[in-house]
Amino acid sequence: MGSQVTFGEGLLAWSPAGGLRPAEDPGPGGRLLVADSWLVRDGRVRGLGRHRERFLRSCGACDGPPLRRLLEFWQDMTAALPRTGAWFPRVELAPGSKELRLRLRHAPPLGSGVRVWAAGQSDPRTVPRRKGPDLDVLARVRGRAAGAGADEAVLVAPTGIVLEAATASVLWWEDGTLCLPSPQLPVLPGVTVALIQERAQRAGIRLAHRERTLAELDGREVWLVNALHGIRPVTEWIGEPLRAPRAPRAAYAGEWRTWLDEEVPEQLETSG
Repeated sequence: MGSQVTFGEGLLAWSPAGGLRPAEDPGPGGRLLVADSWLVRDGRVRGLGRHRERFLRSCGACDGPPLRRLLEFWQDMTAALPRTGAWFPRVELAPGSKELRLRLRHAPPLGSGVRVWAAGQSDPRTVPRRKGPDLDVLARVRGRAAGAGADEAVLVAPTGIVLEAATASVLWWEDGTLCLPSPQLPVLPGVTVALIQERAQRAGIRLAHRERTLAELDGREVWLVNALHGIRPVTEWIGEPLRAPRAPRAAYAGEWRTWLDEEVPEQLETSG
C-alpha cells in the first residue's frame, strides 16, 4: 500500500496514471453501475475485505475494468480513507465511462433502534443482487417512509414475502432461531448479515432461511442490519398494526452491537 493521502469530504475520481484526484460531482440522479459503502470510525472498518470482494464481483458482472485495475484502485482508495473521525465512504463504478470513484462522506448520526414503514412497498429494484443501479429509486422509497414518520421501509415480493429494507437486511427471531429470508429470493448479499451468521454459528445459535409476510412478523423481534448502523432492533412499525415488542433479546441486540463495534472492525494501515 502506498503512503496515505489526506482528502476532505467530496468526490474523487481515479485513473491508473494519476491515482485519486478531486472531481466535479455530477450530483444526484446519476445511475451507478456498482456502489459499495461502509462505516469508518477512527480508522477501523468492519469487513472491508468482504466489501472488496462484493465490489470486485459486481464490477465483473457488468463488464467493468480489468481485475488488475480494480485492485490498484482499491489500494489507492484504502490509503485515502480517513484515519480519524466517523466517515461513510462509497466506492462507485460510473456508467458510460466506467470510471472508478471514491465518494468521501461524513457519517450521519448512528441509530440504536429503527422505526419501519410497514406499508408493504413492492420491490422497485431492477438489479436487486447488485448495489448501485437502484440507489436513487430506493432513496425515493425511504423518502416516502420518512414522510410517514419512519426511518426505513420494508420491501416485499409480489407474493407479499419480506425481502429486505431499502438500505438494510432484515433478520428476525422465532423462539431461539435467528431467521433470514431465503437466498433464492432477490436480496442483496449483505456483508453485516454474513458476519452475524458466522457469529451465530460459532455461538451454537440455530439459523434458518424462512419466507414470511409482514403480518407473520407481528410480535416478533426484528433486526435491520447494515454496514452503517450495524444492528438496529425495530422499535415501531408504522402504517400497519404490527407489534414490536421489547423482547428479552433487545438487550441481546446490544451485546451483538458491542461485538460488531468493538471486536469485528479491522484497523486500517497508516502507511506502507
